[in-house]
Amino acid sequence: MSIEPGQPIPSATLHEGTPANAVDPAAIFAKGKHILFAVPGAYTPGCSKTHLPGYVDGYAGLKARGVDSIACVAVNDAFVMSAWGEAQGATGKIRMLADPSAAFTRALGLDVNAASLGGTRSKRYAMIIEDGVVKHLQVEPDGFGLSCSLAPSIADLV
Repeated sequence: MSIEPGQPIPSATLHEGTPANAVDPAAIFAKGKHILFAVPGAYTPGCSKTHLPGYVDGYAGLKARGVDSIACVAVNDAFVMSAWGEAQGATGKIRMLADPSAAFTRALGLDVNAASLGGTRSKRYAMIIEDGVVKHLQVEPDGFGLSCSLAPSIADLV
């Protein structure tokens, strides 16, 4: 069963920039309004051509709507997430969070077996979190598509 609106973001250990920089999503999203979106994998075509670029391009508009931060999470290591964010122009806009063991993804109940990507990955989703609680959750119907989790779709809910 996956997390639902009204439930708090679970505590977990994610990494930002390097494996030495551990962050807890329950803490970083505890105050304010945040968008968290997940991709099945860094550098994959839909993630690199559409999903992350949409949030990078929409950053100013989302901030203008009162969003305090935007973060991307994937079941990848911190070095990969950091390099991918730099390559996509996300630095200073999108927090690139690594969930290398998929512990956070599993805690959300949004994990999927993606053998073609190496095993357990995250379903593609976007959520709005306010003061540590999920307010809106948009999960792609097939777990991988590019529709309801894109920046324009979530912007309509902010």
